[in-house]
Amino acid sequence: MTKIIIASDHGGFKLKNIIINYLKDNNIDIDDLGCYNEDSCDYPIYAEKVAKKVLESGDRGILVCGTGIGMSIAANRFKGIRASHCTDTFSARMARMHNNSNILCLGERITGSGLALDIVNIWLNTEFEGGRHQKRIEML
Repeated sequence: MTKIIIASDHGGFKLKNIIINYLKDNNIDIDDLGCYNEDSCDYPIYAEKVAKKVLESGDRGILVCGTGIGMSIAANRFKGIRASHCTDTFSARMARMHNNSNILCLGERITGSGLALDIVNIWLNTEFEGGRHQKRIEML
């Protein structure tokens, strides 16, 4: 497993820390790029940090905000990023299998921590199928 680059804004701070503990408990190396408290902050800053680091390193990333929507919009501005806002396990599986998602976006205010950890687990452990899907990714 590669390193996971992770960040949140204030709206995703608690869930980010739950995910960090889960990753550490499963011996997955992480790089936490912030935020580091619940003070109001701007999600595009953290989406940019993670997107650039994912592109530079080839690792995967996780972004958390209140809904996951803002983070996914911000991260997908970067060519080569395929940020997937997932609210269920099927979407997480398909995001990896068909879209080779390299950033998972979650929303603390809409997804409970138990489901979020299931989504993370599936997203981390699902491989990209390649084949016809690679051609489509190249079209992005």
